[in-house]
Amino acid sequence: MTETVDTANAIIRPPIAWGLAIVAGLGAGWPYPLPFVPPSIPHVLVGSGVFALGFALAIWAIVTIRRAGTQIETYKPTTTIVANGPYRFTRNPVYLGMFLGQAGLAIGFNNLWMLAMLAPFYLVIRYGVVAREEAYLDRKFGPVYLSYKSRVRRWL
Repeated sequence: MTETVDTANAIIRPPIAWGLAIVAGLGAGWPYPLPFVPPSIPHVLVGSGVFALGFALAIWAIVTIRRAGTQIETYKPTTTIVANGPYRFTRNPVYLGMFLGQAGLAIGFNNLWMLAMLAPFYLVIRYGVVAREEAYLDRKFGPVYLSYKSRVRRWL
């Protein structure tokens, strides 16, 4: 595979990795269900709330990055460092939204397998996507990105 110069060169598109983690959790939970939410907790309601929070964060981040005139897709060039909206608090609000969304689905479905799939999903995102994005942004924007990186935490 030829390396594209002006992209992060992520090993996988994050929505695909997210979908695979969710499907793997649902798939494992089908023949071997592992509920984890106590019966006294309305798991569908709580899970829906956590999912909605993650979804809202991801949408806010996508709208913010689009308004800045740059790309959200990891396979397209980034044209600017976005430091407003949710990017004031976390450098990766879309991925954080995905983590929250998956946790919400795990709670809503009462599926410990789906919650457990957060670990491999996190590792893929952290080392196969975020590390590559950070190296790319450092190469492309140098001191501007380093200054942003020094002010804003990776996750929270």
